[in-house]
Amino acid sequence: SIDEIAIKKGHKYMTIFTDISTGQIIHAVEGRNKEALKPFLKLLFKKAKRLRGIGIDMSAAYSSSVKAYLPHVSIIFDRFHVTKLLNDTIDKIRRSEYAKCKDKGLKVFKGQRFLLLRNFVDLDDGQKGSLQHLLEINQSLAIAHSMKEQFRLFWGLSSRSDGARFLGWWIIQSLESGVELLAKTARTLLRHYEGLLSYFDHRIDNGKAEGINNKIKVLKRQAYGFHDQKYF
Repeated sequence: SIDEIAIKKGHKYMTIFTDISTGQIIHAVEGRNKEALKPFLKLLFKKAKRLRGIGIDMSAAYSSSVKAYLPHVSIIFDRFHVTKLLNDTIDKIRRSEYAKCKDKGLKVFKGQRFLLLRNFVDLDDGQKGSLQHLLEINQSLAIAHSMKEQFRLFWGLSSRSDGARFLGWWIIQSLESGVELLAKTARTLLRHYEGLLSYFDHRIDNGKAEGINNKIKVLKRQAYGFHDQKYF
């Protein structure tokens, strides 16, 4: 797994390489561009003969680096980052629609963000009723929310071919939805089509790596930061 954490203000990052099976950090390097990743990826090419898949977010720098130095290794786009992309899309649509309603003197979206972003099955009856009312009065939001909920089915499909059919259907439906922000997200997923389908070959995600990265952030915060990056 490859993921990054912020280490300083001003878009300063550190890239963390994690062995998903053991939960062990195997490498960390300041930066997240191709030059920063190059030395360790070249080492992996020489040493990690049994390496078959790497879980990453949809960062262009990560995917291009893995393709350049580990062409035989599958890229698996992490489901948590895909979910975050879909939730961000919903939130952008919500804010856009709220602005339109505000201009018309309506205030129907304020304080409803969590209803849209949580899984529908996790809401209680009252929350489901509030969400249903919210969606009934806004078509764009209703369509986007429905597509977000349906995408959850993708991860539970049994085969790559089933995943390919579902993903193709989902992208076409989103492109034809008339909701531009949803269509934009569909185009993003289309560009990452192969990495999404690789999930069915390897069934890995960055959940464990995310947990480890959160522990690193806590460690840094408890120490009030580290001046010596090598020591950190």
